[in-house]
Amino acid sequence: MAVSGDPIDGDALVLAAAKASVSGERLPELVDRAQEHLADRRSEYGRRYECAHETDDRVVFFVEEGHWAELGEELDLDRREWTALRRAHEEHLKRLGSDLDRREEFESALELREVVVVS
Repeated sequence: MAVSGDPIDGDALVLAAAKASVSGERLPELVDRAQEHLADRRSEYGRRYECAHETDDRVVFFVEEGHWAELGEELDLDRREWTALRRAHEEHLKRLGSDLDRREEFESALELREVVVVS
C-alpha cells in the first residue's frame, strides 16, 4: 500500500509533524495504519459519536477524551506516535473549520472532546 496520509489534509500533516516528536515521513505511515483500523469501525462510529462533518470520502467524528490513547494501545503505538495522530486529526478539523467558517465552533468542541477523521 502506498503511504498517503489520507484522509488527513496534507497541510495538517505538515503542521502536526512539526509540532510532534514524529518525523514528517513517519506520520503519513501512522495515519495510513490508523485508517486501516478506523475504516472497519466507520459504521460503529456513526452510531456512537457525533458527526461534525461528512463528505463523500471522509467523516469527522467528535469522540471522548482519551480516545486516541485507547486507539494507540490497540495499535501498539507509543505515546509520541498516538499523540502525533491525535494532533494530525485535530489540525485537520481546524483547517476544515476555517474552510467552513466553523473554526471557533470546532476549537471549542476540542476543549472537551477529541476528533477522529475516518475515510
